[in-house]
Amino acid sequence: MPKTVRMADIAQKVGVSTVTVSKALADKDGVSDEIRAKIKETAQQMGYQQNVGPRHVRQSGTGNIGILVSACFVDDNSKSFYWQMYEKVVNRLFINDYYGILELLSDEMEQNLTLPRVLQENKIDGLIVLGKLSAEYCRTLQGKTQVPTVFLDTYDSCGSGYSVISDGYYGMYIVTNYLLKMGHRDIHFVGTINATSSIADRYYGYCRAMSEQGITVTPEMVLPDRHESGNISFTLPESLPTAFVCNCDLTAYELINQLKGRGLHVPDDISVAGFDNYCLTGIFMPEITTYAVDMGGMARACVEGMLHQIRHKHKMTGMKIVSGHLIVRDSVKKLEP
Repeated sequence: MPKTVRMADIAQKVGVSTVTVSKALADKDGVSDEIRAKIKETAQQMGYQQNVGPRHVRQSGTGNIGILVSACFVDDNSKSFYWQMYEKVVNRLFINDYYGILELLSDEMEQNLTLPRVLQENKIDGLIVLGKLSAEYCRTLQGKTQVPTVFLDTYDSCGSGYSVISDGYYGMYIVTNYLLKMGHRDIHFVGTINATSSIADRYYGYCRAMSEQGITVTPEMVLPDRHESGNISFTLPESLPTAFVCNCDLTAYELINQLKGRGLHVPDDISVAGFDNYCLTGIFMPEITTYAVDMGGMARACVEGMLHQIRHKHKMTGMKIVSGHLIVRDSVKKLEP
């Protein structure tokens, strides 16, 4: 099966950002004619397909949807989970004749409760909040904006909006159960529990699977993996379990690198499982057993919820949970009884 070409691939080839590629392909302002032509030519040469499915035509409005994400969740190399989610949302908006305007929320803006510029300047018909923001900032958003809002990969902490999340609880329950079925009982969780609602969900799914096997999870069995800034950084304990289950694949890869630094091999000496399935396979060895989050399904549900609110002029509440599936690869070893 041929590899799907992403905006990030085009951006890397041309030497620009993913946002610039998105603007160029959607014929929006902010890109020079020369760069726009180069991006479109490169996209055609690489076989990029943007307009998949029927194109819906909006009836009115600005045609813009704001996409707000904390700056700590994205990076410059376009490989993070949220960059890939953003790209899928932008594509889904495009086939519905809308353009996604990305705005990164700095720590200073969040602490000072400063509204996004796209809201201040009335440039958007709706707002998608991608990833966790503080409860106080969410309350400010809900209280000062009248445009439809959808929270993606996070809960609406006010409880008055519409959220689309992955099935982190049962997803991690499935991953942990797989490790248990492979004979592991000494399984530790890697993740800072209260850093995001997604990590918290995954932790409680892990706890349930362990509890069903009569295993009590103690604080020593949890290894925090990130700082308040969101940067992943941790140090392995001296005493190691037979298996680790990680809140995301990026943490799992960092864990494997640290284990290699100790002279340990995965899975021969210790097993590792991840979550998300957003890292490229074939590059990292061993390839990680993980739970594949349905990013396409989440993006679709998010945009459908947004368009429903815009077209019917009423606010949606509640939550949409999008399930994924387990992917078994090479990082888990079966223990003999």
